[in-house]
Amino acid sequence: MSTPITVQYKINAPAEKIWKALTDKNEMKSWYFDIQDFALETGKEFNFYEPGGENKYHHQGEILEIIPNQKLKHTWSYPDFSALKTIVTWELLPEDGQTLVKLTHENIENFKDLGDGFSRDNFTQGWNTILGQSLKEYLEK
Repeated sequence: MSTPITVQYKINAPAEKIWKALTDKNEMKSWYFDIQDFALETGKEFNFYEPGGENKYHHQGEILEIIPNQKLKHTWSYPDFSALKTIVTWELLPEDGQTLVKLTHENIENFKDLGDGFSRDNFTQGWNTILGQSLKEYLEK
């Protein structure tokens, strides 16, 4: 069994505001990715490419679990490279007027044969940038 990647940051914003940033596709494109087909509904698939216009990596997810203002769980995969999937869970934990945002990325070893761009270190660095900089700065501005 593998160890999941866990990244967490305390953000000076209420859970409701963070939830909206995580689940509203218009807000997402300000700090995350432009996910045109995102719909907050269990079983719905969504697709996106990294920014920059290269369209190098097709990302695909399927929403597995929704607990409003608390938890969003979805698959994370690259259908052009592998049939295997990983699981990303976003959890919002209110703490002293702030919110601890905890992201867990499970089964990352499913991508181990895809090259350096899919390494554990690369994902850890990416999630730290997304949470610790992009989301935090977007919500605390």
